[in-house]
Amino acid sequence: MPFGCEWATHPRNLILQRIPVPPNAIRPSVVSEVKSGTNEDDLTQMYQWILAQAATLEEDIPEVDQIACLDNLHAEVARIINSQYSGLPPVQDHKFMRGLLQRLSGKHGRFRGNLLGKRTNFTARTVISPDPNLRIDQVCVPVHCAKLLTYPERVTQFNIDFLRKLILNGPHTHPGALFVSYRATARDVQNAEAGKGLQAGGIVKKYLASKRIQENVAKTLRMGDLVERHLIDGDIVLFNRQPSLHRVSIQAMKATVKQNRTFRFNPCCCNPFNADFDGDEMNIHLPQTEEARAEAKHLMLTLKNISSPKNGEPLISPIQDLITATHLLTLKDVFFTRDQACQLACQIVSGNHIGRPLQLPPPAIMWPTRLWTGKQIFNLIIAPHPSSEVKINLRVPTKSIYSGRGEELCPNDGFVVIFNSELMAGCMDKKLLGGGSKASIFYSILRDYGGDACADAMWRLGRISLFYLAHRGFSIGIGEVTPCPRLRAEKEQLIHQGFANCEHLIKQYETNTLKCNPGCSIEETLESSLSQELSKIRDEAGSACKRTLYPSNSPLVMAQSGSKGSFLNISQMIACVGQQIIGGRRVPDSLNGRSLIHFPPGSRTPAAKGFVGNSFYSGLSPSEFFFHAMSGREGLTDTAVKTADTGYMQRRIVKFLEDLTVTYDGTVRDSRGDIVQFRYGSDGLDPCEMELEAFPADLKRELANIRGITPCYSEPPMTAEEVEIAIEAALQLPAFRDLDGILSSHIQSFFATHVLPRMRAFPWRSASAAAQDVTDQVERLTRTQLRLFLMRVKKKYERALMEPGTAVGALCGQSIGEPATQMTLKTFHFAGVASMNITQGVPRMREIVNAVANIKTPLISVALSDPFSGWLARRVKLAIELTRLADIALRLRQCLTPDDVYVAVELDLKRMKRREITPAQTAAAIRAAKLKNLKLSRVTYSENYVNVYPVDLNKLETLTTLLETVVVKGIPDVARVVIQEAQDGQHRVFVEGPKLQEVMCIPGVVPEKTKSNNILEIERVLGVEAARRVVMNELLAVMEGHGVEVNIRHVMLLADLMTNRGEVYGYQRSGMAKGKNSVLCLASFERTGDHLFEAAYHAQDDNLTGVTESIIVGNPTRIGTGTFDLLGRWWQPDVDLQLKSTLMESL
Repeated sequence: MPFGCEWATHPRNLILQRIPVPPNAIRPSVVSEVKSGTNEDDLTQMYQWILAQAATLEEDIPEVDQIACLDNLHAEVARIINSQYSGLPPVQDHKFMRGLLQRLSGKHGRFRGNLLGKRTNFTARTVISPDPNLRIDQVCVPVHCAKLLTYPERVTQFNIDFLRKLILNGPHTHPGALFVSYRATARDVQNAEAGKGLQAGGIVKKYLASKRIQENVAKTLRMGDLVERHLIDGDIVLFNRQPSLHRVSIQAMKATVKQNRTFRFNPCCCNPFNADFDGDEMNIHLPQTEEARAEAKHLMLTLKNISSPKNGEPLISPIQDLITATHLLTLKDVFFTRDQACQLACQIVSGNHIGRPLQLPPPAIMWPTRLWTGKQIFNLIIAPHPSSEVKINLRVPTKSIYSGRGEELCPNDGFVVIFNSELMAGCMDKKLLGGGSKASIFYSILRDYGGDACADAMWRLGRISLFYLAHRGFSIGIGEVTPCPRLRAEKEQLIHQGFANCEHLIKQYETNTLKCNPGCSIEETLESSLSQELSKIRDEAGSACKRTLYPSNSPLVMAQSGSKGSFLNISQMIACVGQQIIGGRRVPDSLNGRSLIHFPPGSRTPAAKGFVGNSFYSGLSPSEFFFHAMSGREGLTDTAVKTADTGYMQRRIVKFLEDLTVTYDGTVRDSRGDIVQFRYGSDGLDPCEMELEAFPADLKRELANIRGITPCYSEPPMTAEEVEIAIEAALQLPAFRDLDGILSSHIQSFFATHVLPRMRAFPWRSASAAAQDVTDQVERLTRTQLRLFLMRVKKKYERALMEPGTAVGALCGQSIGEPATQMTLKTFHFAGVASMNITQGVPRMREIVNAVANIKTPLISVALSDPFSGWLARRVKLAIELTRLADIALRLRQCLTPDDVYVAVELDLKRMKRREITPAQTAAAIRAAKLKNLKLSRVTYSENYVNVYPVDLNKLETLTTLLETVVVKGIPDVARVVIQEAQDGQHRVFVEGPKLQEVMCIPGVVPEKTKSNNILEIERVLGVEAARRVVMNELLAVMEGHGVEVNIRHVMLLADLMTNRGEVYGYQRSGMAKGKNSVLCLASFERTGDHLFEAAYHAQDDNLTGVTESIIVGNPTRIGTGTFDLLGRWWQPDVDLQLKSTLMESL
């Protein structure tokens, strides 16, 4: 019992004398039509057994039976608390009984199933379907759902007429109302049935069942009454799809009620929900209070969640057909007559856009007939009228169309130039339109003009592009993937030449003339060489396929625009499927030594090891079909296993981080007030607002935009010196001085490296008068432009500051856990070294997050003092590589002579010379070795022998066995050392093993640049700060290896929480116990019973300040809107208000 704690219990109370019996609601009887057996709850049955045992004990029975009956009573009482307690006797019929602890624990227990995962009313669920005619912030709700979902609206003087109409419509006509709640009058009390206890002033809720009731209620409707009306157009609903892996999986949208049976929404919104239209179902929820509607509208609305909190990239963007249509629309050879151009332009005059200004630009071609280009029609998507406020300027190369030279003069029209919202050059692709790219047009509109302008532009694009595609026509048939005779001949030649090269390599392997790669065996070298040769066949076949396809080929158009598929998919359909990879290697042999029964044992030919030379058009042979199915099955099993692993890992990460929030002093704290970061991400900026990796404004694009929007031709340009002085003066103003120095340093660095050098390259003041007019326009910058530039950058920086109350912990957990579903579960080869494996993907992330001590593939990257010296690299390798006596000894002989008994070790001089070991070093290593307390009298050596003399002659056999394991040179526990030589001639040594401290002490090694991927070893050798840095680097490396980009601020927060207590603790059970002190939080995570028993025994208290605890007890969480307290004046003193003699004191 804690000292001085009056409310704590005495240890004697641990002995149960009374057993509480829960009410029937906890243990309801099971209603069943089948009368066989009992239908009582498990708890009820156990209580009945206890009563039976107690009744037996009261009877006069023998002492032996009493002891047995008492033991049974103890077991039954224990079973009520924990039915899975070890040592309990089995239940009759081996039925599983659920005790109190089982009802609390697990995914469907009280904590996770009911207290944390609360169910709600006013929800609907049905199948989803696309509707590009809707805006991205709209969802179409079926009328059937709208009649069942109601919202309680208070009657005011502004809506009383509207609500009367709804009441008269009743519950079955949309829009209508179901119930009306009002204060009871005396007449209501008189008419109330006896026993209802209705009093005057009480709340009466009346269902509008009949026309008479509807008319009576509509007549007597008063201010303050509550009408539960149908869901109508414009209501805010929450739209969600499971699994909700990140914040944007649930968003607020505006409802639009239509006559259909599915939820419809714009297909641009598929990405955040990870939804498709192959039968997926989604849910909506209608918030029931004005506060909930306000928070949903201002925090969760789609227009405010276009960018991902993971890295700020746009999530909501055009997909598939929208990208294809826009790509085709903006090609160079697309022209329209006036009728066609007007028909396309009028597509954006619909719905809420009726009445908005629209102006068709002048035709691009005037004679012999007036024609408009597709680029001009595309300009209407960005700005439908010259007076539109949306003005963007971009210069971006496309992803796969740009030839790499010429920029806007690219022969493929692959460089996009947009000047003042007019497309001057280039055709659209996914990089300019789709999600995941900060170079896209819609991202520029979003950053400069807000989500509403971005949503309007997306809506216009959907209307115009799909109308154009429907009238132009776009389809794919078998003719699109039929190879021409020239392509077939090229493919056969490539396969024939590739197979010949593979046969040559196999012959070299069989004759032992194949040169081994560094650190690889001859078998690994052969497999690596064959894989490279076979990959080359598919790549060259794909290139040949691309050369023979017409530009109008539909699969080629989709691949080039990025709407669907890739050049690899086209190559597999038309030319060659290629090598099938299973487990990162070619198809392995089965137990009988061959991959399939179609091939001889031990065959290493391409056909026997999974190479598919046919295409999907020509069809696969039986063996090729088997290999392809094996590779596909691996992907399916990998996905199935990965889902559970990543889901559990994300749950643990979010559980640890959920309490972290940004406070008003800028620090990141947990629910106890402990500081985790003094400033979020070291700069306090929101990752969602980052245009660049570390800064919220793309300064180069901002300056180009300012120059395009406000040319200021009447104002003289500034010189480089004037610009430099003006910037220094502006940054000294209070408006900039009050902000962080990061803003000033970025601006100064940008001008010093990008602007001023180019301005100095054109000394226009010393130019002639004829050249001055031209040089004035090159890198022109006026004072007005500079002032506007600084104002816009400052505004974006202020907007990017992280708001107090933001749940940065939950955002971090979601941003790291959600991309993990895209990773694999495999171990891959280390880049550049074929034989060294490193753990990647989900297994490696699990090792990092859990802070595993013994990782699967420990790897030390050794930096050399002279990286260009191959001799030094070999010396370091020999110093690290483990060499035992058995590695350099030809044989060990037990010698018995009349004079002495000893073990003679015959040395292999060639191996010793190769490893730079002398007999003297060997003898010294034997003397220093610990041979299990076996003492040696002396050790002698000669040129070829080392003789070892034991003290105990009877242990000669043991000495012979132990001598083989003696470490002569190198570091123990090092599995292998490999030298990697880069293309620039630099050498790097990689060590498989955990001995970082010993490796850093090797001569020729630079310890400051030597790295290890073992986090706990880094903490032991270099400290917790170095371990924090390794956690960040390893997480970023794992994600970058799978093409996943996560803002470094999230990774930084994860690493800071792992190390903020002076040691590295993982996100698992032991780490949770160290980092959390809340009983309810620990009990809701894992081991529910253990935490509850410990808390009860030690009389722990819970201050209920965390997120989990607040949700369980129903309190508002101290994050977001709940961060602050609203203090109001509850009383008003009596003040005698008198009219002043003057209106204003100064007059």
